[in-house]
Amino acid sequence: MPDVIYERGRTALLFVDPYNDFLADGGKLWPRIAATQAAAGLHDRLKAVTAAARAAGVAVFIVPHHRFAPGDLDGFNHPTPYLQGSAKALVFEQGAWGGEWHPDFAPQAGDVVVKEHWGSSGFANTDLDYRLKQKDVTHVILIGLVANTCIEGTGRFASELGYHVTLVRDATAAFSDEGMHAAHDLNGPTFAHAILTSEAVVAALGAVA
Repeated sequence: MPDVIYERGRTALLFVDPYNDFLADGGKLWPRIAATQAAAGLHDRLKAVTAAARAAGVAVFIVPHHRFAPGDLDGFNHPTPYLQGSAKALVFEQGAWGGEWHPDFAPQAGDVVVKEHWGSSGFANTDLDYRLKQKDVTHVILIGLVANTCIEGTGRFASELGYHVTLVRDATAAFSDEGMHAAHDLNGPTFAHAILTSEAVVAALGAVA
């Protein structure tokens, strides 16, 4: 395991897309995730990392995807296939249960909820970078959904902006086991400074200075 030291006041946990559609029974996308190896114990690991961050006084940032409504892509010139599919299915639908926070992972007092992202990166066209810099954050830890899209996109963007990036390989999931392999074994090492298990991250957060 890499020797990673997280400092209180310089570290933030980025929890990406903790919506019912991703994480709850009956969610539009949960059946696809539930069919993968990563789904077993996922909720418990997300809880463990989030609880450890809060106990250590590490800032928790909720990084939400755009909540779709009919007609959202009207007039768009170049929507990606991923964006088109999400809009068609009304994933995380505005005003609907699927677009609400999963009750186990709803923002708590003191958490920062950033502007919704349309694509995969939680930084692009949002206030995430600005709000992290206002708190003097230098290290970000990523958990949530989906490993090879929004987690990877947000982590890669964070690295490009100069942040130290930790991916928590078992506190995320994808729509296939191949997607998880691509995210952590092929693509992650090209931008992440550390790729750790939730157990290792909880231990490191327990030693926060």
